[in-house]
Amino acid sequence: MMDDFKRTYLCLCKEACVEPQECILNQLRDGCDGNLRKRLDLSTQSLSVDTCAILGKVLMNDIVFTELTLCDCMLNEEGAKLLLYGLCANTTIQMLDMKGNNLRAAGAETLGKLLRHNKSLKSLILEWNALGMWEEGFCVFCEGLRANKSLKHLDLRNNQINHQGVGELALALKHNNTLEELDLRWNNIGLLGGRALLCALQQNKTLVRLELAGNNIPSDVLKAVEQAVDHNSECQVAMRESRTRSKVLTNEIQCLKVEKTKQFLNMMGVIDQQKEELARSGRTVAVQVGQLQEALTEKSSIINSLRAKVQMTEAALTLSEQKSNDLKEFLEKTRMEKFELKERLCKELKNDQEEACNREAKLTRELNTANGKNMELKNKVDELDRRCNVQRDQICQLKQELANVTAEMKQKILQTEECLEVEKKRCKQVLDDAETLRQKEMDQMNAHQQETERSLQDRILKLENIRIQLETELSRLKAAALTNRAQAEEELIKMKNQIRLEEQERLLHLEEKLHFVSQSRDESQNRCTNQKQTINEIQAKNNKFTFEIEGLKRRIEELNEELSGKDQQKVAEVNNVRVELQEQIGHLQTERIAQEGLKEKISALERQLKVQSCNHRDAILDKENEISSLLEKVRMKDSEIIRMKEDEAQRASFLHNAILSYVQSSPFGAQCTKK
Repeated sequence: MMDDFKRTYLCLCKEACVEPQECILNQLRDGCDGNLRKRLDLSTQSLSVDTCAILGKVLMNDIVFTELTLCDCMLNEEGAKLLLYGLCANTTIQMLDMKGNNLRAAGAETLGKLLRHNKSLKSLILEWNALGMWEEGFCVFCEGLRANKSLKHLDLRNNQINHQGVGELALALKHNNTLEELDLRWNNIGLLGGRALLCALQQNKTLVRLELAGNNIPSDVLKAVEQAVDHNSECQVAMRESRTRSKVLTNEIQCLKVEKTKQFLNMMGVIDQQKEELARSGRTVAVQVGQLQEALTEKSSIINSLRAKVQMTEAALTLSEQKSNDLKEFLEKTRMEKFELKERLCKELKNDQEEACNREAKLTRELNTANGKNMELKNKVDELDRRCNVQRDQICQLKQELANVTAEMKQKILQTEECLEVEKKRCKQVLDDAETLRQKEMDQMNAHQQETERSLQDRILKLENIRIQLETELSRLKAAALTNRAQAEEELIKMKNQIRLEEQERLLHLEEKLHFVSQSRDESQNRCTNQKQTINEIQAKNNKFTFEIEGLKRRIEELNEELSGKDQQKVAEVNNVRVELQEQIGHLQTERIAQEGLKEKISALERQLKVQSCNHRDAILDKENEISSLLEKVRMKDSEIIRMKEDEAQRASFLHNAILSYVQSSPFGAQCTKK
């Protein structure tokens, strides 16, 4: 494998017309002598741009080396770029050491691309490279670290990283879930950088080791960072223990599964044997039962034939006796039944009409009450909309107050800058006056050199001390103004972000409430429309039933008229033709057949009337139950809307009080109240 690497290196050198460097060849020879070595050490070697390009191409598809050291090589920007581009596609190198190479913006950007695309690198050493001086390049490096999912150790000692660079690195650590060790010793992190790292450690739970010595970080922040790192290490130890336990449990579960499968197979074999034995015994029993059933069927057929003959004879005798009795009694019963049927039908029709009228009146009353309740619900929804608009106006007023506060802060900053300029001008005037005095004294010294040398020297020394004091005061005032300005800007940014977040949360909460209220209003309207439709359908069905009942009444009247006419004809025929009995018997038989048909028709009509009336009653009862359930639902919705109104009023009052207390407690609110 090492020979292949050497061959590809020499071939690429020939193609590019570049002489291979002896240091690389020596390293490859040492690697050939010891086959177990997987480290390419090129530290303290001066590598040209062409050799870096060739090494990048060779390392792009390399499978031999797992470690690459380039300490104190002082690589050129182009050379570092080409070499790192080749490492982006490498899949075997796990450790890269680039200590003391003075990498700049381009090198930082290529390192970010390397971290984004490489998936095998686990350790990266970048000590003494001053990456923090190039803000844009360091931002790209942090983005690559954010997207990386394989790096576990990162060394950034002595890279002149300030609090802004640490802020970008903290954002990357919030989203990185693989980095375990980070060394940031001897940088310029400061208080703000330490706080940013603390915030990142609240979300990052994989960082186990973090070195921050020599960064001017307060002791309390360092202690908090150490506590967070210790907590992460404890969590990682617990996770490892849980993983080992889970592995042991999975192995035990697999063993138990294998044993249970064996037991299950043995049980299934026993069950199959028992099933075969049962099937054999069942077959023998089935054969015996079939033989017995055949014998029973033969005997039962003989007995049934004898019983049938006896029944036929008995039936013939009873029929002959009944025919003579039925013919006499049938004529008398038909007349009595006709009168009873007429009276019953009339009473039932009257009762049905009265019940239908009463139910229609009840339904109309319930419709009117439902319409009134719907109007009340609409008025309540309008009131809720008005209250929401009032709350929106209050939010707009709060926004205007925030804008006024920010404008006042800007005016104060301008005033402080003007004061600084005035102090600068005053100091310049003092210096100019001192210089004029010194020139006058020099003129006097030229006239009186011998007498006033000692006094002039004392005055010059005094003036120089005064100038030094003034310059120190100027520098002190400038530093104080810059610190005050930075603190004010930070406080403004924090206040703006907090107020924006609170406003966004409140607006989202109010929008969700409005959406929920509008949905409930739409649902109530839809239910009201559905109720109206069902009531209209019920009314249409009632009308249909009334029409059908009227048609049935007419048909019954017609049948009654026909029956009355036939009765009269029968009486006339009996009075007129008593002598011719034999002829009338034949006519009576024909009439009896016709009456039986009419009787069947009347019974069928009665059944239909009973079924329709029962169905009609059941439908009306169902609709009454539905209307009562809908009324209960409307009452529940009214109670829910009232409760929501009360909750919204309480929340609005809480929000108003919280905003007032926040504004009054903040320094800007106190200044506004004083004004």
